[in-house]
Amino acid sequence: MRLVSLLPSATEIVYALGLGGDLVGVTFECDEPAVARAEKEVVVGGRDTSGMTPAEIDSYVRDQLANGADLYTLHADALARLRPDLILTQDLCRVCALPSGHVAQALDYLGCRADVLSLDPYTLEEVLGSILAVGERAGVPDRAERLVASLRARLADVAARVAGRPRPRVAVVEWVDPPFAAGHWIPDLVTAAGGEPVAARPGQRSAEVTWPQIAAACPDLVIVAPCGYHLAGAAAQAAVAAAALPGVPVWAIDADSLVVRPGPRLVDGVAAVAAILHKDAVPVPAAGTIALVGSAAPGSG
Repeated sequence: MRLVSLLPSATEIVYALGLGGDLVGVTFECDEPAVARAEKEVVVGGRDTSGMTPAEIDSYVRDQLANGADLYTLHADALARLRPDLILTQDLCRVCALPSGHVAQALDYLGCRADVLSLDPYTLEEVLGSILAVGERAGVPDRAERLVASLRARLADVAARVAGRPRPRVAVVEWVDPPFAAGHWIPDLVTAAGGEPVAARPGQRSAEVTWPQIAAACPDLVIVAPCGYHLAGAAAQAAVAAAALPGVPVWAIDADSLVVRPGPRLVDGVAAVAAILHKDAVPVPAAGTIALVGSAAPGSG
């Protein structure tokens, strides 16, 4: 089966299922594993925002959406040339990836008969379900079931390690200029890690808030996990949060690897958050995944 992935998390799922050899097309953002973008044809492009500030990125995105313009470009000629059997896409967020409707229109125009699977999880449980869906549609349901079982076992291990401990109040900030309170599956990660999510939108889209609103939720600590950033970029944004929330411990986390992409590595994200909240109960995560940016860390329970 010839597979095309139009979002980074789907690419990670494909490789986790041992289907990397069947993947023929990816997006310009598919950087995990590194061979995905290096060895596969890029069928979706977009603007390089690496030199822009968070405020500039936010303004650009708002302007594009207000004008009905696309944030991503589908290279239809490349898609036609690849002749995919299955295309993995999403309708969850126009800011994160190309909507499935655009893909269906392109396939009609090209006369392609590829199957399109839209992955739109809003909770951690639905993320696990999306892995099963990919496995089923790609013809490897047994592999998907084994992968999900192993992920559940790791989640159970974290739960056992933090069981019975006080649950710190945790606000996760998905963007800082303007600030956005994290939604979708991210509050579930906090809960699974032994925390209590506050100023959060579990199972809903993330939403713009104010720093006073976050402060009013009385978080014991804040984790900054900006979409599109690894640890260095997250730490830079966390400094903004630390200045806006004096006296509150502020942590940065490798968001793209551990938090914002709905794939298998979210379980690594749960372990990393647990290490922040209960550092004496959970193994220290790998270097380059979390960093304390502002204030002193609170004592864990």
